[in-house]
Amino acid sequence: MLHIDRINVFYGDVQILWDVSLEVERKEIVTVLGPNGSGKSTLLRTIVNLIHPKKTDRSDGGIFYQGSRIDGLSPEETVRLGISIVPEGARVFQEMSVLDNLRMGSYAKKAKEVREGTLEEVYTLFPRLKERGSQKGKTLSGGERKMLALGMALMSKPDLLLLDEPSLGLQPNFVTRMFQTIQAINQRGVTILLVEQNVHYSLEISHRAYVLENGRMTLEGVGKELLNHQDIKRAYLAL
Repeated sequence: MLHIDRINVFYGDVQILWDVSLEVERKEIVTVLGPNGSGKSTLLRTIVNLIHPKKTDRSDGGIFYQGSRIDGLSPEETVRLGISIVPEGARVFQEMSVLDNLRMGSYAKKAKEVREGTLEEVYTLFPRLKERGSQKGKTLSGGERKMLALGMALMSKPDLLLLDEPSLGLQPNFVTRMFQTIQAINQRGVTILLVEQNVHYSLEISHRAYVLENGRMTLEGVGKELLNHQDIKRAYLAL
């Protein structure tokens, strides 16, 4: 479904990603692990064309979605293709109501046509959002804002959902619910690429995973099997 072939990404003159390649098959959950500053968020931002890869002497790779090259498109065009991102930090429209935030997520034509049905699906996943429908985004708790940000992304009817640190800053009971929700979304047919520092939870639910360190892919494998990999135990699980 998603094929990333040896991309190189820069911020100005500073290179952040080095010859990064990655595969995501339809209906998978694939996790990218790595320490802070390794380039995980940059990778997601590049997939949705908020940043564009740069050709180098070593590589002329690219990003391919369902067989078509997409690097170079605008973010709006990328959303219309069926890719949506939930960035780190639960960004919502603070002065808008919960309901209006959700409606804003369905601005693309195909999503707008089925808006009411999608809204009910989101409310099934997050009953709290229905209860808070008339409240402004700024009045929500941190966990509720995470729900709303994820709900807004789902309103665009994505085939591929990119999640950047969805459990960051959540209380332990919310963390468990968040990963259960991610699994439920995947079981509804949505493919998920997950960036996450909660190694145990993310590898438990992932079909496959990659490790990104200093802008380079250093390890990949089956999600649960990587939980027993010595490098993962030492670097991320303190074992």
